[in-house]
Amino acid sequence: MRPTFFMDPSRCIGCRACVSACRECGTHRGSTMIHLDDLEPGLSTATAPSVCMHCVDPVCAKVCPAHAIQIVDGVVRSALKPRCLDCRNCVLACPFGIPRYEPKQHLQMKCDQCVDRTVEGQKPMCATVCPSGALTYGDYAEVTATRRGKPVNVFWFGGQRVETNVYIMVPPHEDSSRFDLMEYSQENGVQSAPLGDLKAQSQGGSP
Repeated sequence: MRPTFFMDPSRCIGCRACVSACRECGTHRGSTMIHLDDLEPGLSTATAPSVCMHCVDPVCAKVCPAHAIQIVDGVVRSALKPRCLDCRNCVLACPFGIPRYEPKQHLQMKCDQCVDRTVEGQKPMCATVCPSGALTYGDYAEVTATRRGKPVNVFWFGGQRVETNVYIMVPPHEDSSRFDLMEYSQENGVQSAPLGDLKAQSQGGSP
C-alpha cells in the first residue's frame, strides 16, 4: 500500500525547512513548490504549510485544455512544460488555491509530492526535514495511531465534494464527521482560507 501524506497545521513552527528543502529538489532546483502561509500577518508569527492536496478527481486537470496535468498513482503532477499553454485555468479552478504560475518559466508549478523520490521508496523532501511533524509521510495506520488529531480528507465547497489523497489532521475535540474548515479557520485567524462554504468530513478507515 502506498504511504500517505499528512499535514498537521497545529504542529507548524514556521522554520521554513520544508520550503528550503523543496527548493533543493533535483527536478526543480531553485524553485519551491511548497509555501508557508502567515496566519495573522503583523499580529502573530503563526504559520501553516500550503501543499497540493492531490485530489482524487482533480479539477485542475479537468479544466486544462491541453491535458498538461497528468495523474500518476494518485499524485497530481505539475503541468508538463511542452503542453502548458499559460492559460492559468488550473490556478483559478483549484478550490485550495495551490497551483502557482511561474512567469519566468511560463509554467504552472505545484507540489508533486516528490514523485521522483517516492517511486524509489524515499520520503518527499519536505516530510524528510520537517522537525515538528507538521508534514508527515508514512503508513496510514501507524501515523494516525500516534497522533491525537483526526485525519480528514473529504471537503465540501458549497455543493461540491472534494476527496483528497492528502490528509489534514484536525483537533480531537472537533466533530470530524462534518468538520467546517472555513468556520474553524476563521475562529483561529487563518486569513488565507478559501472563500465560500468550505466544509470537511473525515473518511472512515484506512484509504
